[in-house]
Amino acid sequence: MLGINGSQRLVLFNIPEGATTAEIAQDLHDDGIIRIPKAFVYFSKLSKNDGSFVAGNHEISASMAYETLIAELSKSMADEDSQAVVDVMFPEGITLYDAAMKLQENNVCEASKFLYYFNAGNLGYEFEEQLPATSSTLKFYRMEGYCFPDTYTFYEESEPDDVCRKIYMNFNLKIKEEYYQRMNELGISLDEVITLASIIQKEAAHDGDMPMISSVFWNRLNSPEYAKLQSDVTSLYVENVIKKNIELDNQAIYDAYDTYICNGLPAGAVCNPGIAAIEAVLYPAESDYYYFYANVDTGETFFARTLDEHNANIEMVERIRQGLPAEGEAPAEGEGEAN
Repeated sequence: MLGINGSQRLVLFNIPEGATTAEIAQDLHDDGIIRIPKAFVYFSKLSKNDGSFVAGNHEISASMAYETLIAELSKSMADEDSQAVVDVMFPEGITLYDAAMKLQENNVCEASKFLYYFNAGNLGYEFEEQLPATSSTLKFYRMEGYCFPDTYTFYEESEPDDVCRKIYMNFNLKIKEEYYQRMNELGISLDEVITLASIIQKEAAHDGDMPMISSVFWNRLNSPEYAKLQSDVTSLYVENVIKKNIELDNQAIYDAYDTYICNGLPAGAVCNPGIAAIEAVLYPAESDYYYFYANVDTGETFFARTLDEHNANIEMVERIRQGLPAEGEAPAEGEGEAN
């Protein structure tokens, strides 16, 4: 009843609208949070909380005493008399550093402390069991890619550890069992999925382009002729994130992230991808493309099988951006090429 020896891992517990105390107690028991449903009902009546539980999601753990559980389930984060709360939105493709700065700007917790605790991990969530036992010395932020893009509600001046648990819990819920089954089919690890998804997230102008862009990278990863992914977003991550935040220059780390230098996947993710990018890795389109080039003005992406086709696409896009006719087209009346 005191929660002794219970797991400290936060879990998301949902109280359905109109649920009775007995039904809530049984759900808590079924989820492994409490051992004696009748005791929970008894304490609820004793504390005069019977019938006052708030429908919706609550963050609780098996280590909580019954009185603490009852108090947590009887309030919502929106209660006027509760600690001040703030909504923080992490967009798809945000870097871990920028997420930390958002938390600090919204008075949730210090950016440096969040980065420390988030990258330390080992919070007991299932997805962590899929990660390498030891982190590569070439990784910059160990858990870049695992700060799932979403809108989170936090208490102001929270403990960094609590903030990290909420984000870890959300990631854990988003990665479904079918995803792990698909990873096994493809022979790819969770860390590799998140790393590739982060590149696709940054490269794609639209979610609809992601499966085809994924096919390009998969084709390169499976072909000995294309050892390097040659993704600009990895080079930009080195310049804009790693070099600006690393304590000491480390060329080995720079090279391990720059896919114009390293072979295959970089040492780690370059942002935090959303579900569309993750699913694009797991379910890529079928193609024989090895190149793509995007028109940043229109958001249109052009794919190519050969370097010659790729260069032709680049030339076509640049001519379009300059307002020139495509190669072989006659200029419109009153229009001509600049000398």
